Amino acid sequence: MDSTIREQTWALERQILSPRAAFSENSKGRQMPQEECPVRTAFQRDRDRIIHCNSFRRLKHKTQVFLSPEGDHYRTRLTHTLEVSQIARTIAKALRLNEDLTEAIALGHDLGHTPFGHAGEKALNEVVPDGFKHYEQSLRVVDLLEKDGKGLNLSYEVRNGIETHTNGQADTLEGRVVRLSDRIAYINHDIDDAISADVLTEEMIPAGIRERLGWYKSQRISTLVLSTIKNSGEDIRLGGDIESAFDELHDFMFERVYTNPKCKGEEGKAKAMVKCLYENFVENPDQLPPDYAKIASTEGIPRAACDYIAGMTDRFAVKTFTDLYVPKSWGF
Repeated sequence: MDSTIREQTWALERQILSPRAAFSENSKGRQMPQEECPVRTAFQRDRDRIIHCNSFRRLKHKTQVFLSPEGDHYRTRLTHTLEVSQIARTIAKALRLNEDLTEAIALGHDLGHTPFGHAGEKALNEVVPDGFKHYEQSLRVVDLLEKDGKGLNLSYEVRNGIETHTNGQADTLEGRVVRLSDRIAYINHDIDDAISADVLTEEMIPAGIRERLGWYKSQRISTLVLSTIKNSGEDIRLGGDIESAFDELHDFMFERVYTNPKCKGEEGKAKAMVKCLYENFVENPDQLPPDYAKIASTEGIPRAACDYIAGMTDRFAVKTFTDLYVPKSWGF
């Protein structure tokens, strides 16, 4: 009997991937068993499901660092996701890890992020009874919230990589590649956006950091990627001196950008808006859409309100707030 394309891909993986890689034919499977696709491996199928889901499309209208930027070239949560995927795939390919798994995790890692970036996450974490973490919400999105409550039914390895991309350690090296790639991407593109916003110049970055990592964004990313490739084996890691410089760069960004009033000047308003929306839907659950009303009946109103708000884009959150609290003009 002729083998399927999927089985041919399995055979190719056995030939070219590192013994440390996650082989798609050995996946631990899905929460709900499903017949295999004749063409795509489990990880390729997961990648496609993520790309085609509603939550992925909404990422284009969710804040990365700068709230509601007026320029066209600032990062959004979607462009950040694509940059993480590109960096992660480069590292995975060089280490002969499973690119398909790496890509699926990278594309799905931020699906649960709130409107207004980490400001929205902080707001929900302060009001939701059990707290809120975007990586936990990302897993909830793919497990439950997508496809009208059916979820995407992703493989264990992709779900594990999504859940641990910020906290914890993935079971696969591919998941650990995504976690480091996420840091490499956001630090460097946040520098880029801060320069565009006149918050920062390249010359303001301490010379000691630039000497070790590179003088510009492309050089820094290349240095970090190469260091990861050279120093990874049983685990995914940077070289000692490069890791030290990268930590120093993170500290510098926290001081000069992430807590800068120019970048965070509107954050208080965003947090207040998210909290106000949450309180409204908890007090008025009849205003929740039908899918979330179902969640309210099974998991409680606070959970449903949290899910609804976390899925909003920045502009939809503003529109919803405006509709609820801003008086409309009275026409004669």
